[in-house]
Amino acid sequence: MAPTAAPQPAPGATPPQAPPLIARAAAELVGTAGLVAVVVGSGIQATELTKDVGVQLLANSTATVFGLGVLILLLGPVSGAHFNPVVTLAEWFTARRGGAGVTAREVAVYVPAQVAGAIAGAILADAMFGEPLVKWSTHDRSAGHLLLGEVVATAGLILLIFGLARADRLRFAPVAVASYIGAAYWFTSSTSFANPAVTIGRVFTDTFAGIAPGSLAGFIGMQLIGAAVGLALVAVIFMRRSAPC
Repeated sequence: MAPTAAPQPAPGATPPQAPPLIARAAAELVGTAGLVAVVVGSGIQATELTKDVGVQLLANSTATVFGLGVLILLLGPVSGAHFNPVVTLAEWFTARRGGAGVTAREVAVYVPAQVAGAIAGAILADAMFGEPLVKWSTHDRSAGHLLLGEVVATAGLILLIFGLARADRLRFAPVAVASYIGAAYWFTSSTSFANPAVTIGRVFTDTFAGIAPGSLAGFIGMQLIGAAVGLALVAVIFMRRSAPC
């Protein structure tokens, strides 16, 4: 979930080459699949072990923190470990305005890979726990306060990632992003999906982490609004100084 800036070569050195696009797409697919498998699988495991909803959420959020941190650490050097269309789109938007980031071609490859990975991850989790491989979720999440929670969760995620980039602190992304998502499970009403691909994947499982198809459009719409709010906050808080005349 963190755009990884390429290291700057020493004067006279050959610039490092980015991994092939197919490798980066594979990293995004596998990483997003792994993330959704962790979210859905730990949710199923938690509900099988306890009936206490608070303990279920604690188990689900803890597994997600560790799983996400490992995935970012492992795959960040390959693709930037976005695992999230709003992160990819935000990086593309900043690149259009003169910053470093992905191209339109990379967006066209990353986003489908993320969505496919999310669906595969949900199906894999269901398969591991003997659940129906595909069963549309019946967990309605369309209430207004949940949609507001998604705006807050996504805005905070974008502010964190791109704020770290502006402050040259992206090396802390595995810990910082995973910690934020773990915290947002608890302080947002929506339990912080903050990711259109993950939201789509969670439609395919009628388990603890699922979301009903009827709630999908609202959640994705609020995530896109949250991304715009997050980028606006980055622009204001991490405002670059003008060059002296």
